Amino acid sequence: MTNLFLPLVTGGGDVNDPVNFTFFIGCMAMMAASAFFFLSLNQFDKKWRTSVLVSGLITFIAAVHYWYMRDASMAGDVSNVTAFRYVDWILTVPLMCVEFYLILKVAGATKSLLWKLIGLSVVMLVTGYFGETMGNAVMWGTISGLAYFVIVYEIWLGGAAKMAKEAGGDVLHAHKILCWFVLVGWAIYPIGYMAGTEGWYDVLPTEGLAMDVWYNIADAINKIGFGLVIYSLAVKKTA
Repeated sequence: MTNLFLPLVTGGGDVNDPVNFTFFIGCMAMMAASAFFFLSLNQFDKKWRTSVLVSGLITFIAAVHYWYMRDASMAGDVSNVTAFRYVDWILTVPLMCVEFYLILKVAGATKSLLWKLIGLSVVMLVTGYFGETMGNAVMWGTISGLAYFVIVYEIWLGGAAKMAKEAGGDVLHAHKILCWFVLVGWAIYPIGYMAGTEGWYDVLPTEGLAMDVWYNIADAINKIGFGLVIYSLAVKKTA
């Protein structure tokens, strides 16, 4: 049996490699989640169907990219894994931000909140990609981190948080859970970034960690988890 704690390199064609294995598991899990969300749409009131539909789109987009990332990883093509990863994120992370807007519309959320969250998420991802592919990882990682913390502030203490309190009840409860996903679940991404990007803090014990394993675990937790929170809210509101 492969030791999951040994230093591992992406690729090599070994299906038992934790990187390749988690790509496959992530693909299957998010494909199953997509089918679940899409097939459940007709049971909800129309005003909640869009939220559940977006949840299904997030996991479906991720499943497709994971299929290609696993192929690239099996071939040892690290650059294409990174490219596919960020194409996935540039589509799915803004959609996760859209979910905040959709559930807060009942409290008067405007499109300014929507575009603010989308804009911050794009900055976070583009600068993260530059840090992984163009060097100067500390500078680009810092900019990416700042955009992330502005998102955290907005949903925990800013305008989004205030609207969630105004909505109260099930919407407030769902909003808080999504906030925890962003604060705790999304924190795995900068950990993976520092673990796999040269030029970061040398004191961090990151040598030998498989960055893609961090990312795969985070994606499965965050994207499917986000969708299940939205699904639960839609069920309660429809009932």
